Amino acid sequence: MKKRLILLSFISIIIACGKAEYKHPDLGGLYTKAARRSHDQGNAVIVIPGILGSKLRDGESGQLVWGAFEKSTADPETPQGARLIAIPMKKGVPLSELTDNVHSDGALDRVKVSLFGLPIELNAYVNILSTLGAGGYLDESLASNGLNNIDYGDDHFTCFQFAYDWRLDNVENAKRLNNFIEEKRAYILEEYKKRGIDKDDVKFDIVAHSMGGLVTRYFLRYGGEDLPQDGSIPEVTWGGAKYVDKVIIIGTPNAGAVGAVENLFQGPNFGPFLPKYGPAIIGTMPSSYQLLPRARHRAILDENRNEVDILDADLWIENGWGLANPNQAEVLEWLLPDISDPDERREIAIDHLRKSLERGKQFQEAMDQSANPPENLKLYLLAGDAIPTGSGVTVDSSKEHYKITNYGPGDGTVTRSSALMDERVGATWTPYLQSPIRWSNVMFLFSDHLGLTKDPAFSDNVLYILLEQPVR
Repeated sequence: MKKRLILLSFISIIIACGKAEYKHPDLGGLYTKAARRSHDQGNAVIVIPGILGSKLRDGESGQLVWGAFEKSTADPETPQGARLIAIPMKKGVPLSELTDNVHSDGALDRVKVSLFGLPIELNAYVNILSTLGAGGYLDESLASNGLNNIDYGDDHFTCFQFAYDWRLDNVENAKRLNNFIEEKRAYILEEYKKRGIDKDDVKFDIVAHSMGGLVTRYFLRYGGEDLPQDGSIPEVTWGGAKYVDKVIIIGTPNAGAVGAVENLFQGPNFGPFLPKYGPAIIGTMPSSYQLLPRARHRAILDENRNEVDILDADLWIENGWGLANPNQAEVLEWLLPDISDPDERREIAIDHLRKSLERGKQFQEAMDQSANPPENLKLYLLAGDAIPTGSGVTVDSSKEHYKITNYGPGDGTVTRSSALMDERVGATWTPYLQSPIRWSNVMFLFSDHLGLTKDPAFSDNVLYILLEQPVR
């Protein structure tokens, strides 16, 4: 009888464990006191979304260019819509001078999709904003959405969204981030004076998702400095680090992502019944090339398993990839309506392709330099490693051009090794991480790329880092 009772108790424990549910922390109970501290006891926070994470609007017409499939968004499958979303192209003109009237119009906190007439809403950066709201970092967007019921009062002016034009070169956006921070520093110092706060310096903490982490890392390393026009690699000055204490980077493809190959070869696939953005449109965007994997990590191989330099423009032209794809002639006609000669249009497209790939290579080399950050700067990484993620591509000149052949742990978009910038990939394995990035701490979550920000472990740990972890 005693043995039977022990067995039944054991079975009950097993069943109870099987039915166990993860509990969500009481963020308000944990962090309300810290959230309501005086402004002179903490840093301002800047939220930086990733690629596709900011709304884009045409300043001349008011047309919404990118709003994640809202009805009013420009249609990329029409000549006018394609011209609005694409970056202008002109032979012999530097990428930095190829500008249009499109500008960022706030972070895309929610994604709205309509399928068969039924609205579907997906939370995107709203999760980050909600987390910061629980910590007392209130901005106008968060207040209007009423995302949480934490009592943080109405006396907050230290949380900002850096929405940027994600089509542009990441260096250009890092320069804009530098200007944004200088502007916000002046604004906060003025608020200090109004409120009688005796503080003459302002520091920022940054929370950056996906490609926003690349913009952030370039800014930290080089401040508002451009890359040299001669193609050389600048010295790391840590020009932006003087403004920053803590940086939390989430799911950033520090070593690139094989998904960028697919996007540039045939355009991104957002799903059935949604607009298609062709490779000629995506190929005008310099940032897309800066997401490509490194050759040394052997992420891109040919059919003979040889290493491929995916930033080699001649390879793209020879195989007809992206902007060099002859099947994109009609889209090039849309994008270059003033050019009547198809051969001339192709020359302009090839010139743009070469400039973008060269800029991508220079950007990656600048980002990959090993340099010890200053003592005041703390770099935290939150990455996924529970979802099989494309880690290797075989490319050739066949009809499909490429095929994902290898998978590794990641978040479904960015591999664990890319987020870490793990230099052991494609090289001799060693027990300890080899990376040019000096991480202060790394945490792994078990969610997909956007789902990382929904994880209760994300919210709890981000708030601890921002509000309670001592700065040494």
